[in-house]
Amino acid sequence: MTVHVPRTVRSDARDNRIRILDAARAVFGEEGLGAPMREVARHAAVGPATLYRHFPTKRELIAETFAEQRRACRAAVRDALADPDPWHGFRSLIERICELHAHSRGFAEAFMTAFPEAMDFAGDRERTLGAVGELARRAQRTGRLRPGFVVDDLVLMLMAHRGLQDTPRAHRLTASRRFAAYVIEAFRAAPETAAPAPLPPAPPLRLTHSPGTP
Repeated sequence: MTVHVPRTVRSDARDNRIRILDAARAVFGEEGLGAPMREVARHAAVGPATLYRHFPTKRELIAETFAEQRRACRAAVRDALADPDPWHGFRSLIERICELHAHSRGFAEAFMTAFPEAMDFAGDRERTLGAVGELARRAQRTGRLRPGFVVDDLVLMLMAHRGLQDTPRAHRLTASRRFAAYVIEAFRAAPETAAPAPLPPAPPLRLTHSPGTP
């Protein structure tokens, strides 16, 4: 005998999942990955049982919460490697990584593998650093990137960039772009003596929160 699940039940479950993910983006984005699951449930206005029914572990919730940021990061890597100008590709990748990190404390922590339950992000991090290494070699051959640059320099830069999470949210993205501009000048083979001009506004990241998107 076929059992028909009432449409309202499916709809409620879908709505709860959407609310949980929206809440997780807000809570982890501002408080970081150390925020407890019960805080996400409270923010989503659902009970803990409902939260754990959708996401049995915090690791699963983190992976789904930042799925779109991970896709955006992969796209940034692809675009940078495809850029015919290695120096421009190198610069654009740094700018886009900084922007992604500025939008969310939780994503920055997950990307930097600072949280044990965010190990799913380790592959993204290694691919990104590998792309930076390849772009660096290309840009150094053009003479526009310092010959002494190593990938660990970018890791140090991202660690310093995480300090901007304490900046008021309204000013965080502007501060991140200026930080990236200074860092890029430091990496340039012949840095300009003047302070870098503020970067023009970058196109907004198109992160759509669609339930069930892989």
